[in-house]
Amino acid sequence: MSRQDTKALAHQETKALARELKTQGTILGGFVATIWVLEFVDVFLGGALNRYGILPRNLIGLRGILFAPFLHGNFAHLIANTIPFLTLGWFVMLRETSDFFVVTGITMLVSGLGVWLIGSSGLHIGASGVVFGYLGFLLARGYFERNIPSILLSVIVGFLYGGAIWGVLPTQPGVSWEGHLFGFIGGVIAARFLSQRKQVS
Repeated sequence: MSRQDTKALAHQETKALARELKTQGTILGGFVATIWVLEFVDVFLGGALNRYGILPRNLIGLRGILFAPFLHGNFAHLIANTIPFLTLGWFVMLRETSDFFVVTGITMLVSGLGVWLIGSSGLHIGASGVVFGYLGFLLARGYFERNIPSILLSVIVGFLYGGAIWGVLPTQPGVSWEGHLFGFIGGVIAARFLSQRKQVS
């Protein structure tokens, strides 16, 4: 391969990487923009949107499995979820952007159903179940895939966010630890599912 061909190939790879990063930024930014806009709307409506959260063991509360991750109690709650969502969400995308959608979907379902089945009475809202799902996925992926990049990423995530694991326990009143716990479990399930799918392919 000539030097010119090598430079052209490197240029193509750089452009492809730039497109991928732009796509990832658009996805994450779109989600964050949505939850922030919804919180402003909710404040304007006096908290009326929060009734669409998960209401345990109530049939209408099942709708919260879809809506709860987009709703927050206040801006402090929202800010607390935004930064880890962006960081861990991007880590989930690092290998394949499509992993983000699979992990998010599985986590929302497992976390939502878990809260609906055993959650404490009252409405459960917030993206923290999804955030804990990303944490569970990233920590477990190294174990299931057992390759150097995945293990290294698991170690980095463990170093940065390992302390958050205590959030799966009922240590803080008013915090949906059930959402955290089942979100984490959903992330582990997603890690196993994706590792098996990639082994088959």
